[in-house]
Amino acid sequence: MKELIKEIRKFNEERDWDKFHSPENLAKSISIEAGELLECFQWNNNYDLEEVKSELADILNYSLLLADKLNIDPKQIVLDKMKITAQKYPIEKAKGVSTKYNKL
Repeated sequence: MKELIKEIRKFNEERDWDKFHSPENLAKSISIEAGELLECFQWNNNYDLEEVKSELADILNYSLLLADKLNIDPKQIVLDKMKITAQKYPIEKAKGVSTKYNKL
């Protein structure tokens, strides 16, 4: 993960793009790219895998940039969130169902 973030930083530094990457702009970009990912599935399940990969890469890129900008360890926040979610959705109640935690 650290090597990937290093590569993303280098890519942006070479283009002098960091000045555009405020936390607010990165959050907006994540939302915009998520919309573009959703568009891949808009009318049916016949999606173009290359388009999906491209949009997902954009989302990951902006997400990692935001984490880096805020000095957040992406791996740690995902692990922390999984612990919280595991408490909300214990295996014995949540396995195989999509019910919201407060209705389990």
